[in-house]
Amino acid sequence: MFYDAVINDHGLPLDPFYALVGPRPIAWISTLSKSGKANLAPYSFYNAFSHNPSYVAFGSTGYKDTLRNIDENHEFVVNLAIHDLREAMNQSSARVDQDEFEVAGLAKAECVKVKPPRVAASPVALECRHFRTLDLPNDAGEVSNYLVVGRVVGIHIDDRYIVDGRVNTAAMKPIARLGYAEYATVEQVWKMRRPQ
Repeated sequence: MFYDAVINDHGLPLDPFYALVGPRPIAWISTLSKSGKANLAPYSFYNAFSHNPSYVAFGSTGYKDTLRNIDENHEFVVNLAIHDLREAMNQSSARVDQDEFEVAGLAKAECVKVKPPRVAASPVALECRHFRTLDLPNDAGEVSNYLVVGRVVGIHIDDRYIVDGRVNTAAMKPIARLGYAEYATVEQVWKMRRPQ
């Protein structure tokens, strides 16, 4: 099949685009409001885009508390969403007017270089300083989608997952978003070297 992605005339009951770019890692973003209230929310439009210096970016549909907090304080933390924390990650996606750490039953841990807390139980946390937010307009010029870019300034890794000097990513069982309400868990790893 072919469909026009601008007019989105696919004719299917659900938009297939969400199922076509995947698996997508999940940025489990923690921020602080101006008043010091913690916020935690998952974003499935996310990835890393450079190394040394390291930058990550995530997309948001709508201007949510996470974006407001980043605009106000210029800091955020990306916590790794893993299979063991999948229910808590899902709980933190609820639209509530309270601390999502508490809603999801998660303990906070302090960061070193930024003020927002990290998810204590997550094996990886990337401390980020806000670099830029890009508006993603539709054809009429209206903006309801945003791309937030952050510079990674500090990284926490649970020592249990460092084996022989390498991070054992599969042992953490990170989860990723597929389409619709479907997710995947990374458990199997294989190697392939680039040609010389």
